[in-house]
Amino acid sequence: MTNRADVIIIGGGLIGLTQALALASQGISSHVVDRADQQAMLAPGFDGRTSAISSSSMKMFEAIGLGAALAGNGCPIEQIWVSDGLKPGALDFVPSADDGFLGQMFENRFLRRTLYEAALASDLIQLNMPVTIAAKSRDASGVRVTLIDGKELSGDLIIVAEGRQSRTRDEAGIRIANWQYQHNAMVGVIYHEKPHGNVAYEIFYPSGPFAVLPMLDSEEGRHRSAIVWSVHEADAAAYLKMSPRGYAAELETYMGGMLGPVELAAPLSSYKLGFHHAGAITADRLVLIGDSAHGIHPIAGQGLNLGLRDVAALTEVLVEGMRLGLDFGDAQLLDRYSRWRSVDTLLVAMSTDSLNRLFSIPGKTASAIRRLGMGIVQRTRPAKAFFMAEARGESGALPKLLQGVPV
Repeated sequence: MTNRADVIIIGGGLIGLTQALALASQGISSHVVDRADQQAMLAPGFDGRTSAISSSSMKMFEAIGLGAALAGNGCPIEQIWVSDGLKPGALDFVPSADDGFLGQMFENRFLRRTLYEAALASDLIQLNMPVTIAAKSRDASGVRVTLIDGKELSGDLIIVAEGRQSRTRDEAGIRIANWQYQHNAMVGVIYHEKPHGNVAYEIFYPSGPFAVLPMLDSEEGRHRSAIVWSVHEADAAAYLKMSPRGYAAELETYMGGMLGPVELAAPLSSYKLGFHHAGAITADRLVLIGDSAHGIHPIAGQGLNLGLRDVAALTEVLVEGMRLGLDFGDAQLLDRYSRWRSVDTLLVAMSTDSLNRLFSIPGKTASAIRRLGMGIVQRTRPAKAFFMAEARGESGALPKLLQGVPV
């Protein structure tokens, strides 16, 4: 028996579930297929990572009905402080009272649970997980996905949200440009003595960027922040073998003692850093979103938000097509999505790559030039306003959901 929905979303992570919920808010049904066990992924020790959600992404979450569930569970980012190795000449981005927060920090596990529970409660979303896909097909009549248990799903369009190692993207013959940074990101959560004041710190060292991102205090009232530390891949294993006390001492040195003594609040994890960008983000009745389409350096914390921009744009394109009576897999719709997103994602990807390379140049002369440039930006109001708009995700041709208005 065939189970039909308007679209089939392959990948049930943060981006895939958000896409399903955004479409459901507009009356569009979906199958979500994922081989991962969601219950295991919601376990307390599964994922200690955090994500910075921009103010525009928050507007979309509110627009699709998740505002109440998210309210009060994220730590506001009220200021971003940027420094070249803790040397004089730092940049500080502080929005006006009218502009609101630059973003909010959420624990990934909380976001995943919120999205999963909302999807479970939706009549327009059918969750097929954990399950293995046996076969996929696309032709003029639609798309079909056959599961290993023999169940067949059908629809008009396949939306690929599988992540960086997307098998469906590769099977469609879509090539990617990619390279490795020879660095690993070490991520974790720390307790610290002094309150962070809702400030996000980005400190650039020649060995890699070091970010300290504010989190809500623990249930016991202890001050917490997330750490994203980029180190050379040859050094990552040695850092991970350090004792918690030794590692905390290393963190204090890199932080310049700005938050007082620190200690680890959760086990550290590490992952390789790389760049990739798909040569095309659509094919016949197929579209890529999130990390399946692009993967960027975490230097500006925009990876998840870039995927959420994909979600908002694709939702708007499909809703407008539905109002015109078009098939969701119509080539005109997919072409519009491709033209809308391709330039934006490439510009963001190359900007973060260039920023990482710029701050990785060692030497006093390079540092002096960088600090001179930072000083000019600090004193130039339009330049600071531009960078703050980028941080909030409010630059460029924004989809309606990111503006918080109906599609």
